[in-house]
This record gives sequence, structure tokens and C-alpha cells, in this order.
Amino acid sequence: MTLRHQFNGISKLRHYLQVVAFTLVVATLQYAFMPDKPYGPPVVYSVLIGTFTWAIIDLGRELIPSAAETGWPQGWQGIALVIAGIVIGYLAGTLLADALCVYYFRFYPAGTSLSGADQRTSILITAIAGLVGSYYFYAMHKSAYLEDKMAEARMHASEARLKLLETQLEPHMLFNTLANLRVLIGTDPVRAQEMLDRMIAYLRATLTASRSTQHPLANEFDRLRDYLELMAVRMGPRMAYTLDLPDALRDVPVPPLLLQPLVENAIRHGLEPQVEGGHITVRASTRPGPSGPLLVVEVNDTGAGLPDTLPISGPGQSFGLAQVRERLATLHGAAGTLDLIAASAGGTSASVVFPLKSVTPP
Repeated sequence: MTLRHQFNGISKLRHYLQVVAFTLVVATLQYAFMPDKPYGPPVVYSVLIGTFTWAIIDLGRELIPSAAETGWPQGWQGIALVIAGIVIGYLAGTLLADALCVYYFRFYPAGTSLSGADQRTSILITAIAGLVGSYYFYAMHKSAYLEDKMAEARMHASEARLKLLETQLEPHMLFNTLANLRVLIGTDPVRAQEMLDRMIAYLRATLTASRSTQHPLANEFDRLRDYLELMAVRMGPRMAYTLDLPDALRDVPVPPLLLQPLVENAIRHGLEPQVEGGHITVRASTRPGPSGPLLVVEVNDTGAGLPDTLPISGPGQSFGLAQVRERLATLHGAAGTLDLIAASAGGTSASVVFPLKSVTPP
């Protein structure tokens, strides 16, 4: 049995239990208006009529082409199915209930049947209950379909927003790299040539990668290594770096270019203003969260630290920091955070935290 069939079976069972609960409510209301009669017969008639009606309508929908929006047949076929379900449900349910009430439960003596007034009341209740129940399931299916479409639209909107943010970030990184290259061309042509070769290799790897809104964390670290090697050509021995990615986190999905703006800030505001340069460490780890494990990625540097004139949040913050925060908010809402703090030993520590998504086995 496939997963789809299992889900369909569970859905049918849920529908039937809802029908049984509805029929018990109908029987209880009927007894409330006729307290002089026993409670048992209304329950038997109501449950059996409701069961047959449900079986004809809900199972019959599997045999007739149905609209995706509602899960119900369109036009006259849907109306005919409901009418047939109510009529057949009443006749079959009443026939079986008569036999059970007389010969099994012995509510009535043999040879008796419902009076004309009771029959008319039973038909009216069946028709009303059948129409109300059918409309309830029709509306429930339509509401579920609309909710799925809204969720799909929100997902596409989030993907489009992430793509827009990424397309803004990539030229920003490229312009910064070209500006660095321009400086080297006038001061050290040999290193400028080496940097140009590394930039070509880096761009080739980046542009040929999948253009999805997320990729494995290992890919993010690989691109980060390429970028740091590119910057190492310009800064030489003034820059050193360490990348620490546990094997268990290599396949965790993250947005592309999520960490590079943080590394750019560490180089521009931390290492470059400091004569002796410094060291950059990028480390991934996990920690418990209120709703499950969290992924924590830290970018630490031993540089001069962020200047007081650079806001780390709100209006006026750097382009890279603003992009990282927007992308985290788009994907994870308030659960995705970016914090910048002054390291105790000097330098700056940037910490990105968001819910750890489970990795689906290939």
C-alpha cells in the first residue's frame, strides 16, 4: 500500500468518525424534542442512515471525476450523487434499522413499523442532515485546497524574494573584489594576475552552481574557501583563516552566499585596518532551541573590530549585514537571528542562528 493510499484511507476514516458524531448529535436533538420515546431507536436509525449516506457519497466520489478545488464532482453529477446518497442511505438505513430495532434490540414488537408522521419526520431529518453534512465536507475540502494554494503562493513569494536578495548580493561582492583587484594592478601586477586567475575560477564555480534558493552547508564552506583564497592573494601573510565544518552538518540546507557578507565585513572592518592583519575562523555547530535544535554558524576575527560609525542593526547598517538579516527573516521569521558582538580577546564575533532542518536521505 502506497503512502498516498494510506493517507486516503485515514482521511476516509476521519470523515466517517465525523459522520458518526454528527448522527449522534442529530439523534440526541431528536430525543430532546420527543422525550416520551426511548433514546435507542433514534440512535440506531440516525447512525445507520448516516453510515449508508456517507458510504454512497464519500466513496462514490472516488468513481466520478472530481474538481481539484473541492474534491467533489462538478455540475449535475455532484447534485445527483448527493441526492442518490440521501435517498439510498435513507432506504437502506431504515430497512436495516427496522430489523435491528424489532428483532435484535426489541425496541418494537414484531410486525410494527414507523407511523406516517414518524416517517415524514425521519425523511425530513435525513434530507436536512444529508444536505448539511454534504455542504460541510464540500466546504472543508475547498478550504483545505485554498489553504494549500495560499501556502504554495507564500512559498513562491519567499523564493522570489530570496532570489532578489541574492541577485543584489552577487554584484556587491563582485564590485568589492574588482575594487581590490584594481588596487593590486597598480602596486603588484604579479599578484594582481594571480588574483584575477583565482577570481575567474571562483566566478566559474559560483555561476555554474545550482540556482536554487538553498544549497548544502558544505557548498557554502567551499565557496567561502575560494573567496578567502582570493582575498589571501591580496593580503598575503596578513590574513589567515580556519574553516571548521563537522561532517554531520555538511548536508544541512542554507541560503547561498549567506556567510560571505560576514567574512567581507571581518576583512574590511577587522583585518584591513590592522597593520598586522589577523585570523578569521568560521565554525558551524548546533545547540538546543525552544522548538528543536538550532544551527549556529560563527564568523570570528582577531582584527580591529567594527568601527563605532557602522551600525550593526537598523537603518544605516552595512549592505551585507542588511542582506543577511533580510534573508534569515524571509526563511525563518523571528527564529533566524544575526548577532555581532565584540570578542573578549579583540576583534568581532558574528553569529548566525536559525532552526536546523532535517536532511532527507538521498
